Amino acid sequence: MTAKGSLVVVGDALLDRDVVGTVERLSPDAPVPVVDQGAVRSRPGGAGLAAALAAADGRRVTLVTALGTDAAGAELAAILDARGVEVVDLGLGGPTPEKVRIGPAGRALLRLDRGGGGDVGTPSAEARAAIGWGAAVLVADYGRGVAAEPELRDALAGVARPVVWDPHPRGPAPIAGATLVTPNLAESKALEPGIAGDALPVVARRARALARRWQAAAVSVTCGARGAVLVDGPGPPFFAAAEPAPGGDPCGAGDRFASCAAGALADGAAMADAVLTAVGSASRFVAAGGAGAIAQDDPAGPVPAPADDPVALARATRAAGGTVVATGGCFDVLHPGHVQTLQAARALGDCLIVCLNSDASVRALKGPRRPVVGQADRAAVLRALGCVDDVLIFDEQTPAAALERLRPHIWAKGADYAHRELPEASVLAGWGGEIVLLPFLMGKSSTRILEEAALHGSR
Repeated sequence: MTAKGSLVVVGDALLDRDVVGTVERLSPDAPVPVVDQGAVRSRPGGAGLAAALAAADGRRVTLVTALGTDAAGAELAAILDARGVEVVDLGLGGPTPEKVRIGPAGRALLRLDRGGGGDVGTPSAEARAAIGWGAAVLVADYGRGVAAEPELRDALAGVARPVVWDPHPRGPAPIAGATLVTPNLAESKALEPGIAGDALPVVARRARALARRWQAAAVSVTCGARGAVLVDGPGPPFFAAAEPAPGGDPCGAGDRFASCAAGALADGAAMADAVLTAVGSASRFVAAGGAGAIAQDDPAGPVPAPADDPVALARATRAAGGTVVATGGCFDVLHPGHVQTLQAARALGDCLIVCLNSDASVRALKGPRRPVVGQADRAAVLRALGCVDDVLIFDEQTPAAALERLRPHIWAKGADYAHRELPEASVLAGWGGEIVLLPFLMGKSSTRILEEAALHGSR
């Protein structure tokens, strides 16, 4: 496997706390709910979240930020260290910023903000050197001063690698020549109020105006559940649709998008591919519980899955209390029977992962002339379906080893497997997984379609 490019994250880190408790009564002295405190969970926020997510993707990550000399700063530094993030601290002439959310699990009643406001320290030689070594740089600006520090901006302007800038309305403009700037829809409207409207063509015009103003190579506006609009040069805009994430938590989705896009560019991806990958990753992040799924006391999980990591997606779904569904097959020529079965399988749980026979596996099962469509293309077509969350390619003749890695709650098969003994049954029994049979369309098969095509071609 090719090593992933290193990433330097620059920006304002915050300490996020979730004070989780039960609410069963109103206060006798005011018409407000009383929260009986239970767990207190701390996690990185702001640029710290972006850095932690990039590190969870398997990257070497350095975070250049400003922390106060207080308990909150020490706690945040320790959390980031536990997540594999190297911190270069500029120093902050005030308390470390904190956001405290109070309420029942998944539903904050109150947010208390405190700290921040002090001057950001001058970059040390270590900080300036750190900015230069990464395969890409992500500036995660939260409008608290780090991205505005003059010497730091000079260092960023001299970076020869991709620079991704996630802006904030209270922060400074991105440096001229930034590779990609990633405002969300609300931020783009605040930054370019003269172009009104939310329709995608309007969003693209606004993005193009911002690109001219910032002298940015590309601007991608994230539009929540719709996806993202990319303007990259004078050609037509590119739209990357988001995957459905019903009931998910969008908190932190912008950091997931920006960190994934920066990582993809660090690995040499083309701009449109980086944005497409980032949209998919952000969708899975939201579906897995968003930033609230990251707790201080469990650095290994549940961290939402990085893009194209079906094992991590399954782990994150389980950690969030969801049901993991898997199904399998060759899917050499996708037909309506496949789609019907996949849609039915997705309805069984919270994510659907397809175990896809590799090219070698298909040849062993169906002969040397199959598959007619390579595994990368077959996987891409499956991922494009709204009912498929990810694909795991396996080389063996049975998916047993793939199932061991995924450990799904449900293994879905077509009803044509009724009354057959499935070799996967004993594997699933190891963790209490179940087999569920689904309807299938009679007369629909890749083999029959290929035979008919060959027959027509010989006439």
